[in-house]
Amino acid sequence: MMTNRLVLAILFLAASASQAAAQDGKVASSGKAEVALRDVPPAVLAAARAARPSFTPVEAEAETREGRRYFDVEGTLADGSEIEFDIMEEGGRWRVVETQRDIGFDVAPVAVRRAAAAHDAAFTPNRVIESSQADGLVIYELFGAESGDPRGRKIEIKWDGKTAEVLKQEWAH
Repeated sequence: MMTNRLVLAILFLAASASQAAAQDGKVASSGKAEVALRDVPPAVLAAARAARPSFTPVEAEAETREGRRYFDVEGTLADGSEIEFDIMEEGGRWRVVETQRDIGFDVAPVAVRRAAAAHDAAFTPNRVIESSQADGLVIYELFGAESGDPRGRKIEIKWDGKTAEVLKQEWAH
């Protein structure tokens, strides 16, 4: 019961804090708060399982972005691969807005790799997240070292199946 109150308090404060407009091209966020699976609303887990019936949740986080409530639910599929769902509350219902998985950069579409090279030929990503959006777009989040910080740089590239575009601002649902 205390955990539920704490989660609700965090979400309320986060929602209040994130009302300010985002500066410098970043999405306004409350920051993520870890949530025990037992405290994740059943409708959130049901949305993840509806997207991938073999999904087994392992951990969850809650946050508020741009005034909207989200749960990030991470877990595994039957084949052992890891996957994460970003699930947003909209009109009192929860829906998957993004499905994420880590991939090798060599698996990204050629056009995405070319767009990254055209943007910065010296940039070598050490992590790539493929973020499939509910509307069919795919956002490739490329992370690489900058000034010795291995998490120091992020480039996002939008892929619509035909065209790859380096984004100037962080992608928001």
